Amino acid sequence: MTERKLSVAVVQGGPSSEAEVSRASAKSVARALEAAGHRVVRLELDAFLAESLRSGGYEVVFPVAHGAVGEDGSLQGVLEVLDMPYVGSDVLASALAMNKRIAKVLFAQAGLPVAPALDALRGADAAALAEQALRELGERVVVKPCSNGSAIGVARFDQGADAASLAAAITAAWQVDDRVLVERFAPGAEVTCGVLGTGDEARALPPTEIRSPKDAFYTYQARYAPGRSEHLCPAPLGEALVQRVQRIAVAAHRVLGCRDLCRADFVVDVTAGDGAVTLLEVNTMPGFTDTSLYPEAAGVRGIAMKDLCDGFVQAAIRRGAARRNRALALPT
Repeated sequence: MTERKLSVAVVQGGPSSEAEVSRASAKSVARALEAAGHRVVRLELDAFLAESLRSGGYEVVFPVAHGAVGEDGSLQGVLEVLDMPYVGSDVLASALAMNKRIAKVLFAQAGLPVAPALDALRGADAAALAEQALRELGERVVVKPCSNGSAIGVARFDQGADAASLAAAITAAWQVDDRVLVERFAPGAEVTCGVLGTGDEARALPPTEIRSPKDAFYTYQARYAPGRSEHLCPAPLGEALVQRVQRIAVAAHRVLGCRDLCRADFVVDVTAGDGAVTLLEVNTMPGFTDTSLYPEAAGVRGIAMKDLCDGFVQAAIRRGAARRNRALALPT
């Protein structure tokens, strides 16, 4: 039930490789908010955004920008400078989640299951990093940009890598991001689990198993091309594994300090005794396209897209803008 009709700015796009995904997500979010009775305008994440927000009379912002600038805390910082309420995680949680290297350190410190990994900045010796990875992590590895999403720039060596091919994948990932991760490959099903809420009120949605029969894994094409992937929600993992995935997803949400929503990605090996769960990453603004996993899982829980998006803007308006402290006079 809509509590109040609001003027909402939905922010999309931006200088990111995921800009088109963002625009598709924003279109879906805007349509849902309009169905809930709100006045909605989509704004592009560009150099004129601050002026557009200041002059538009918007009460709340729904950032639906994925990847660099939109999801890494930069946009959230602009909204805090403008003193505007907004949906989703704040500056710090957004930045932590976007940096896979830092997020893995925090997850490991909290006792959450992550895969061992190495990392290096662009300009390092790719061949030396490849040799080190083969020695310390083994031949089955995944190469990924440190701060990017939608599997862009990811290379998976599930059958084993040689030094030359691994070095080439590392070099290619540096074209997407300044820092690259080489992570030990975790075998199993690709599973994702959304989280809804903030702090102690955060609750997990039903996990989804993702199958990509036409692709080696859940690639960019498999994610966004209609019919390219299969989503099994609730995931057929058995009750014990489902609950474990949900507990880890909520714990990761809280470790990073996420707000309103996130989606945690996993690999789950059901053949490993009682099941092995590996936490891969957390997305603070998951996709909201017609093929996206988060709204699909919410629907399985019984939350329609209209009510889901309405709930987010109502939570943001109740929370208000970031707290400001009164300026203190200099002592005399």
